[in-house]
Amino acid sequence: MKRRSVLLGTTAAIAATAVESVPGTASAAPAGSAPAVSPADIAAPGPDAVTVRAGDPRYGDLTVGNNARWTARPDAVRLVRTTAQVVKAVQEAVDAGKRISVRSGGHCYADFVFNPEVKVVIDTSLLDTVGYDERFQAFEVGAGSTLLHVYDSLFKGWGVAIPGGMCYSVGAGGHISGGGYGMLSRRHGLTVDHLYAVEVVVVDANGRARSVIATREAADPNRDLWWATTGGGGGNFGVITRYWFRSPGATGTDPAGQLIKPPAEVLVSAIALPWSELDKDAFTSLVLNFGDWHTKNGDPNSPAASLCSFLMMNHQSNGSIGLLTQIDAGVPGADQVLADFLAYVTAGLPSSAAKPATGPIGELGPMPHLFTPQRLPWLTSVKLLGTSNPTLTSPTLRGHHKSAYLRRNLSAAQAATLYRQLTRTDHVNPASMVVLLSYGGKINTVGSADTASAQRDSVYKGLFQSFWADSAGDAENIDWVRSVYGEVFADTGGYPVPGPAADGCYINYPDADITDAKVNTTGVPWYTLYYKGNYPRLQKIKAAYDPRDTFRHSQSIRLPAGTPTVKPTVKPTPKPSTSPGGTP
Repeated sequence: MKRRSVLLGTTAAIAATAVESVPGTASAAPAGSAPAVSPADIAAPGPDAVTVRAGDPRYGDLTVGNNARWTARPDAVRLVRTTAQVVKAVQEAVDAGKRISVRSGGHCYADFVFNPEVKVVIDTSLLDTVGYDERFQAFEVGAGSTLLHVYDSLFKGWGVAIPGGMCYSVGAGGHISGGGYGMLSRRHGLTVDHLYAVEVVVVDANGRARSVIATREAADPNRDLWWATTGGGGGNFGVITRYWFRSPGATGTDPAGQLIKPPAEVLVSAIALPWSELDKDAFTSLVLNFGDWHTKNGDPNSPAASLCSFLMMNHQSNGSIGLLTQIDAGVPGADQVLADFLAYVTAGLPSSAAKPATGPIGELGPMPHLFTPQRLPWLTSVKLLGTSNPTLTSPTLRGHHKSAYLRRNLSAAQAATLYRQLTRTDHVNPASMVVLLSYGGKINTVGSADTASAQRDSVYKGLFQSFWADSAGDAENIDWVRSVYGEVFADTGGYPVPGPAADGCYINYPDADITDAKVNTTGVPWYTLYYKGNYPRLQKIKAAYDPRDTFRHSQSIRLPAGTPTVKPTVKPTPKPSTSPGGTP
């Protein structure tokens, strides 16, 4: 664990983060009630945030994300360590009339953080405390904490976990606010299903920056802000500084009883399916079998709910398709459930088709040792799978991405489209791929409006993407992703419009094309594809907590029509005083 992963006491937790609180949001209080203000909630501002400007050796690393397509030339990057520093940095940017963006892990697929309009980047990557907060009887996670740091700290310290994503270096700030999910979600739900509270630095109509703590308690006057961060996406309402997690229904005072317990061990399987073994019919069977299994195995209480699988279909130039699967080794008959799943999905393929994954599959590197399922301690599996991703660990790649929630299986015609696109000879890129990912189970036991994550009855998800090395490949790779995606969903205008078969798109896989009517020809607005019927409520919350639209990007929540425009007032920069000797 990092040195800041500590047990947080009632006073130390608050003072150390220098919170400026508002009524009804923070202090020691019994679990189940909305806390009130305490003097301990307000601490001295302390030192200023680190400021990095052009010319600083750090500037280049801090002005580009994991997707090298998106860069910025801000006046400053503000690296913050406390909530008070965030409040001050935001206030200074607002007073100067400078456009703000917010970064936690830097893995946004689109240009939300890095774009030409941004003048100040609030970088929360140093807000990485993970600990237990006795006030809330909940686990505090700093917005800049990376997922592997969160898992490592929670598990080693208390034997608990959150059901988050597999990519180890993704930041909690954006992952959670977009409704993050991962390999434990079919059993335990989305990360936000365990979110108890969130702290956000917002800017009011008068241009005043302040921090707000919002909880899920019904009596909390800021509950709407909590709700908005359960799937509304990052960079919309303010700067998220920290989260608190406690599972619904948790009782007692023992920290180990406040969150889910991950499996003691998991069974992990990885197989490669060489393209040389797959004709159109075999490929179609593979795709339809994968979807059919998920359609039939959505019961959240069945042993199958503990199984999660990714069908990773790289372009044929990669040599193989991959199937990565994990199951809780402690569920009854886990070995047989896994064996049955693998047999079901590969039925109709040649008996010799399955091979060890000696080469890349999906975004992952070779994993031949997992051809025979391996029983691994849970945290070991998290580290193995999370770091076996050369695509993720390369900060030089460019990418284009699209997503789909699928309520029912793809059709044979859609599977045939995938086959044709993945075997094209006019586009040759081993890192062009379509990935189908397990969904459903416990996720689908929550109502569509209970959180801002509206998609709650899908059986699996689709991720359509391509990675490449330099700008010379932009047009070809972007066109390929648009082509395969648009053809798969051609019957609904080229996007997975919410309906009987599909249910829109995942905000944490933002699509740079979704607002372009020339590409999204559905006539369905981008915000409906992401948020469905939850969008009007998100707009009202936007108006309440960000009435000046201080926090915005290319796909941010828009203020409701008719909202009075608040023009930013730029405060003059005070002139430095001069000493009698003339030295400022």
